[in-house]
Amino acid sequence: MSARRTWYPLARADASGGALTAAAPKKKGPVDPLTGPKQALAGRIVTMNDAFKVFDDGIVYIENGGIVAVQNRTQKAPAGFDGVVPVVTGGTILPGLIDLHNHLSYNALPLWSPVPKRFEHRGQWPNHKDYRPMVSGPMTVIGEYRDESGQPTLLPALVRYVECKLLMGGVTTSQGVRLASNAGIQRFYRGIVRNVEQTDEPDLSEAQARIPDMDAKDAKGFLARLKKEDSCFLLHLSEGVTDPNHPDSMARRHFLALEVAPGQWALNGVFTGIHAAGLLPQDFDVLAQHQSSIVWSPLSNLLLYGGTARVEAARASGVVIGLGSDWSPTGSKNLLGELKVAWLYSQHALNGLLTARDIVAMATRDGARILKWQNKLGTIAPDMRADLLVIDGTAGDPYDAVIRANETDIELVLINGVARYGLSALMTLLSANGETVRVGGQSRKLFLKQESADPDVSAVSLSSATTAMRDALRDIAKLAKKAEAPKPVQARRRALDAASSPVWSLVLDEIQDTGEELRPRLPLRGPRDFTGPSSDVRGVALASPPLSSILKPIELDPLTVADDADFLEEIENQPNVPAAVRNGLPNLY
Repeated sequence: MSARRTWYPLARADASGGALTAAAPKKKGPVDPLTGPKQALAGRIVTMNDAFKVFDDGIVYIENGGIVAVQNRTQKAPAGFDGVVPVVTGGTILPGLIDLHNHLSYNALPLWSPVPKRFEHRGQWPNHKDYRPMVSGPMTVIGEYRDESGQPTLLPALVRYVECKLLMGGVTTSQGVRLASNAGIQRFYRGIVRNVEQTDEPDLSEAQARIPDMDAKDAKGFLARLKKEDSCFLLHLSEGVTDPNHPDSMARRHFLALEVAPGQWALNGVFTGIHAAGLLPQDFDVLAQHQSSIVWSPLSNLLLYGGTARVEAARASGVVIGLGSDWSPTGSKNLLGELKVAWLYSQHALNGLLTARDIVAMATRDGARILKWQNKLGTIAPDMRADLLVIDGTAGDPYDAVIRANETDIELVLINGVARYGLSALMTLLSANGETVRVGGQSRKLFLKQESADPDVSAVSLSSATTAMRDALRDIAKLAKKAEAPKPVQARRRALDAASSPVWSLVLDEIQDTGEELRPRLPLRGPRDFTGPSSDVRGVALASPPLSSILKPIELDPLTVADDADFLEEIENQPNVPAAVRNGLPNLY
C-alpha cells in the first residue's frame, strides 16, 4: 500500500507574507470539505468519458463536492434539485486539467531565453554557466531566505503565487510544493489545487515522486520498492535525446539500466516515466508489456534538447500518456499552453497523428488513469469529483476550442465543487466572492478562502504575494549578500530560540541533497557506471563564486501569457524549437 505521509501545517503568516510562527496541526481531509449547497452549471458539457459523450446543451448537478447527474438541459432535474436555478455559463464545461509534472517551486522564474545551446541529456544543462545565476541561484536564495527573526518570510508569497498561476491556466491537479523543517520533518504544502503526492483521502491514492538514494541506486531495491506501491510512481526517465543510429545514448542508458536481469525489468503498472524523450520505439514495447506509462513535456524537451518523446511509438505500443508543463524556466507557463505545443508538434512532426481530442484526453482522463484516479476524476459523470473547467463559447469542435483557448477564455475553475477562479459574475452567482484580479485586461475573481488550507498561506492575497516576489527577485543579489553575511550574536541567539519549533523551507528538487532521488540511478555496466545525473550541481555551487557576486535583478514571471508581452516572442527566438512550433504558437493565442 502507498505510504501515508504525516501532515504538519507550515506556520502562520500575516497578510503581507510576513513572519512565520508555529501552528497547531489540523485534521486531514479532502482538499475542500465535502459540504456546500447544491449547484447546477449549464453549458456545453464535454464529459471525456469512454464514449466521449458531449451534451451540446446540458447541465452538471453538483452536491457535496461531487457530481450527482449530467444530462440534457431539457430533462427534469434530479431529485432534490427542483428548486436549484442553473448557472448559465455560456461556455464549454470539461474536466479540470491534470498537470502530472511540474516543479512548482521554480515557477516564479522567467523563461531561460534563449536556451544557449542544444543539450544531449539532463546531466549537461545544470552545469552551464548561465544556469546558476538564472535558475538555481535565485531559487536557493528565495527558498532559504530568513528575516532577522529567522523566519522564511518569502515562502508564503511564493506558494500563493505559483498556485494561482495553476488556477489561471485551468489546472485543478498538479504535483505539489515540498517543504522541509529544521526539525527534520518533510511534507507538502496543502493548498487549493489538488496535490498528487499528498491527497489525504482514501479515494485518491497518493503518488510517489521520489525514491530513497539507496533504492534509486540498487536494482533489487528499486524493483522491490515498485512492488510495494499500488498507486503511481512518477520518476524522471531518459531525459535527453537518442539518435537511432547511436542507440547507446546517455539518455537511453537510464532506461536500459532498468533491465535488472535478462528479460527482467524494474517496471510495473505503477511506474510512470517523466519525459522518456530518449526512448526508442522498442523501449515503449517494454513499457507497454509492464503496463507502465509516461508523462510528456514537449516544450521543455524541445527547448533543451531539440527533440521530445516518440509519442507516436508510445501510442502504437499502447502506452498511456499524460502531460506535464515541467517548470517555467524551460517550459510552458501552464498546462493550457502545453496542450498547444503538443498539438503543434503533432501537426508538424507526426503528420497530425494526435487529434485535439487525443491531446485534451492526455490532460484529463489519461492523467487520471495514470494516477489510478479514473473512478473519481478525469471525466464528468455521476459520483465523480466536481473538478471542472469552463471555457468561453459553445461553437465548433469542443476539443479544438480547448486547444485554441487562451487564459482570457477561461470562465470558471471549480475544485471539489468550489468555484476558485473565474468571471466575476459567475463567481458571485456561485457565492465565491474574493480577490479581484485582471488577466489580459479582463476582470476575474479568485476565491482563496479554504477551511483546510495551511494557515500561513491562507492570509496571503495574490496581490501581496506578487509584490513580495517581484521585490525579492529584483533585489535578489542584495538578499543573497544578506544571507552570506556573518550573523550577529543576537541573531544567532534568536535562531537558537526558534529552533525549538519547526521553521520551514523549500525543498528544491534539483539543487538540494534531500536523501531522495527524482530518478533511478541504477548501475549499467558495473558498480561504478551509474546512470542518471548525479548531484554534482551542489558541488559546482560550493566551488563557485558567492551568489551575491553573480546574481542580477530578475523579473517575476507573469502569471499568464496574456499578461506577458515577451513570452511568445521569446519562444520564437528559441533555436532548439522547430520553426513550425515557434511560429505557430502565437496563432493559438
